[in-house]
Amino acid sequence: MNWLLATLRSSVGKKFVMGGTGLFLCFFLVMHLAGNLLLYVGPHAYNTYAETLHKNAALLVVAEIGLFGAMLLHIYLAFTTAAENRAARGSQGYAMKQTKIQGRVINFLGLSPDTTMFISGAVIFGYLCIHLCDFKFEVFADEAMRAADPFAKAQRILGSMSRKVIYGIAALTVGLHVSHGFASAFQSLGLRHPKYTPTIQVLGKAFAVFVTVGFGSFIFWDGERARRSESERAAQHAESPEAAAHPATAVPAAPSSQP
Repeated sequence: MNWLLATLRSSVGKKFVMGGTGLFLCFFLVMHLAGNLLLYVGPHAYNTYAETLHKNAALLVVAEIGLFGAMLLHIYLAFTTAAENRAARGSQGYAMKQTKIQGRVINFLGLSPDTTMFISGAVIFGYLCIHLCDFKFEVFADEAMRAADPFAKAQRILGSMSRKVIYGIAALTVGLHVSHGFASAFQSLGLRHPKYTPTIQVLGKAFAVFVTVGFGSFIFWDGERARRSESERAAQHAESPEAAAHPATAVPAAPSSQP
């Protein structure tokens, strides 16, 4: 623990840890999105995924502690580095900021991904609180919601217009954040190189588009259509000659009850 505290006391160490936690959170985004995309497959696939996650309760607790620890550490470093940057600028600040990206000047509003990281991070944190209250802690859930299966719960939450707005803004903000944060994390880890940095920056922008489109697509997702499609596939499978010969292998129809 002493080595971590010593690392966090130095500016270089803070940047290194912030870059490392940033890339870890990017990895989590990919894994989380991959699991959520099973909503498009249907209730059986998504409910099986959710059930598998919660089968190993001890492993899930360890993973959640690691995730929340990395997130809180990332947020803490964002606050401390922002405070140090303000202190370094002094009370006057700058009338105009010159970026480290050659050929680009930021106006006084600082409306660009690299100068709004703190703001976009704060928006993401607010969204995460709502997301956890929706899916994990069920703060806003009624009795029917708590009794529903994971697919039905997602269908009801994502069917709410307020959540469509909130989740849509969150998807755009996450994309804005990682469009700069992905490449910046490699630089913080000391991996900046004239040969590879342009490629990393392109990958960062591609990653930003990927997470924005991926998470943003759920506001247009039709859970009822996915449920009907799975029921139709199950019915077709049950009527097929293969299913008649081997009834034990038939795919069970998804439950039709709604939350």
